Amino acid sequence: MKQLVVFAIAIMTLVGCKQPTADYIPFINGYWEIKEATLPNGVKKIYSFSDTIDYIHIGDSLTGFRKKLKPNLIGGFEASNDAETLLLKIENDSLNLYYSTDFATWKETVLSATKDELLILNTNNVRYLYKRYEPLSITHD
Repeated sequence: MKQLVVFAIAIMTLVGCKQPTADYIPFINGYWEIKEATLPNGVKKIYSFSDTIDYIHIGDSLTGFRKKLKPNLIGGFEASNDAETLLLKIENDSLNLYYSTDFATWKETVLSATKDELLILNTNNVRYLYKRYEPLSITHD
């Protein structure tokens, strides 16, 4: 009986140590490059190179946008006028991103966010792992 109580306390402590989803919000803003996608069957697609990055901007009202950008060789970006508006909501202990364009609306769930990585689950149960974008540095010696 004593072992069962100790085991139950250990499980509750581990479950209780999960980072609150609101703590992810400050890390979402910025430039993100896709690193890998994990399909529902567990198959991973590794992105060793991507010619586009996602720029996410969230304002104080938890609204913002996501825009696809193409880095150029001089350190800037090329972009179209297209952007997806988004709204962040904390629902049932999850941080959800609600996107909308003129053509569609959809939801993604933030599974984790740090200064260096962002893990998102879409409605098709595909997990996308992003890394913080770092511009290429081309130097001549």
